[in-house]
Amino acid sequence: MTETSAPAAVLADFDAYTQAVETVTSAARAYYGGAESTVDDDTYDRLLRGIGEYESAYPEHVSADSPVGKVAAGALATGDVRHTVPMLSLDNVFDPEGLAAWAASLGRRLGRPAAALSVEPKMDGLAVAVRYREGRLEQLVTRGDGIAGEDVSHAIGTIEGLPDRLPEPVSVEVRGEVLLTAEQFEQANEIRREYGAPVFSNPRSGAAGTLRAKDRPYVVPMTFFGYVALPFPDDESAFAEELRAADHSEVMRRIEEFGVLTTGRTAARLRVCADVEQVQAAVDEIAALRAELPFGIDGIVIKADTAADQRDAGLGSRAPRWAIAYKLAAVHKITRLTGVDWAVGRTGVIAPRAILDAVEIDGSVVGFATLHNPADIERRGLMIGDQVSVYKAGDIIPRVEAPLVHVRTGDETPIEFPVVCPQCGGGIDKSQQRWRCVRGRACGLHAGIRYAVGRDQLDIEGIGGRLVTQLVDTGTVTDLADLFTLTREQLLALDRMGDASVDKLLAGIEQAKSKPLSRVLCALGVLGTGRSMSRRIARHFATMDAIRAASEADMADVEGIGDGKAPKIVAELVELAATIDKLVAAGVNMTEPGASPAASAAAATDAADTDADADAVAIVAAEGPLTGQAVVVTGAMTGPLAALSRNEMTELIEQAGGRASSSVSAKTTLVVAGDKAGSKRAKAESLNISIMTPEEFAELVRALLPA
Repeated sequence: MTETSAPAAVLADFDAYTQAVETVTSAARAYYGGAESTVDDDTYDRLLRGIGEYESAYPEHVSADSPVGKVAAGALATGDVRHTVPMLSLDNVFDPEGLAAWAASLGRRLGRPAAALSVEPKMDGLAVAVRYREGRLEQLVTRGDGIAGEDVSHAIGTIEGLPDRLPEPVSVEVRGEVLLTAEQFEQANEIRREYGAPVFSNPRSGAAGTLRAKDRPYVVPMTFFGYVALPFPDDESAFAEELRAADHSEVMRRIEEFGVLTTGRTAARLRVCADVEQVQAAVDEIAALRAELPFGIDGIVIKADTAADQRDAGLGSRAPRWAIAYKLAAVHKITRLTGVDWAVGRTGVIAPRAILDAVEIDGSVVGFATLHNPADIERRGLMIGDQVSVYKAGDIIPRVEAPLVHVRTGDETPIEFPVVCPQCGGGIDKSQQRWRCVRGRACGLHAGIRYAVGRDQLDIEGIGGRLVTQLVDTGTVTDLADLFTLTREQLLALDRMGDASVDKLLAGIEQAKSKPLSRVLCALGVLGTGRSMSRRIARHFATMDAIRAASEADMADVEGIGDGKAPKIVAELVELAATIDKLVAAGVNMTEPGASPAASAAAATDAADTDADADAVAIVAAEGPLTGQAVVVTGAMTGPLAALSRNEMTELIEQAGGRASSSVSAKTTLVVAGDKAGSKRAKAESLNISIMTPEEFAELVRALLPA
């Protein structure tokens, strides 16, 4: 179910009302003008609704500056180019009850339920009218105050999704959103860094600034998504009459035929629904896709689909009565950066973390956020005390996006970088973007051991933070391999370790010796690798001997590594040589199930040459029930798979010869759909991809399931 938005702000008196009006209009000017708004979306919506409720209760207090009922909250001045038809805003609902109430209101206006309702994403960009005359792209106009907008035709040629010519010599105005996709946003900031310009704080403000900019020494590509097409009022051609009579879904189909980009080719394509229950289901589907879309959305638009229903419902002064925007919970919030702390990771990397005034983002309270490295802090120009935009990367990890430079008070202070290792007081290697303690893994040993024994690595029960501290601080464990030579006497000598605990721990350590090579490699914590990359390396080379013998060129051949990462990984393996030798001596497994080393034909021919042994390792792809399959797992697993983590499911797929993926695409061949599978199952159905229940999948790979 889509989350319900926070209630309207309660404005206790006229002073609170006046302040709310000032806050909303100021935020709207920034938002629609291309700057970072001084409040986040949820706060803006709550204040705007609170203003409306106050004005209903005290109509004699309504300010001339009130944003209620005005296009763009009245923030934008009239432009130079008058619109052929006013570009109105949309009214909002925030929950299923609001949607049902709007649908009922529409039904009362029509005297019956709407014949059909269309549902499509509300892109988080700038509304633009695009004018084609006789098939040629002629003019771009911003929405402005809805009556007239700004001519931004200078941007023609920099916007993807807008053909210079239509396949037919028709005259038409296509309206839609200009935005920066996620990829374009990253590209834009790289370009701006090269030219010494400040980075964009978010894709929307970046698109707004770029669309209006002239005479820059660089070009930032943008993208247009159309959401409606209109004939010119004085056009009486057959095409114009056809367009006036067409249902909205048919108009969108025609736009696509013209080569104009719409969301029709994305997972968030337009859906046509028969009733409000189907609409709510479609809203939930699109909302669930939010993190996977290549562009930002801040809501979902519902419209009466038929031209007759739109005509009969009519227009209000600010918004059409036949359309509504279902606003989604914000994934970007604005809060204050109060400090930065520095932690040392398992490989000795010194990582900064932002300390924030706690703020709720998409259902969870966030008090800390990722900052990556000192260079990242400098690029973003962050200072203590800044108001900052925070978002959830991948809808999971909070990350600071950028400071709101224009609202600085002068009280902000620079972020202090450490001059010595914050954990051991030793020196810092600053030769790379990611700073590292000169002691490397020795400094991060506590974190390294805790990581290595985790469920997705060696999965050794009974080794918690307290025990790791004792083992490391007493010098009993100096690296990962020392875990496998621990004796009963050593463990009993530690605090709060009895016979039962020691027996259980020793049994877990013994069991960990048989883990696949990919788990062992991951536990070693090689810089530049993680769980997925460790699996790829292990399956590519099959044995630890082959991995250690690999040259930089050999390592670069592994999917996802390439020439940039390969030297670092090879160097890391050399650094870990002594630890790996100790692991081998302790009897830890160094082979990967499902991947077998075999002498290549060339090496077999030259078998007498002992120097060729290192190059004689090739992988014979294991045949299995999933050979050649691209598999996506979604929803909660049940039956024999219920106890497996997502990482263990990925390992199972790869052992069966398949390739695991996190998103459904045309390349996906199988989806394992558990309880509450949601949008990924729906997308698989739309693409006619094979779908299995967890129980069916478990039967398919039964021979590989853990006992």
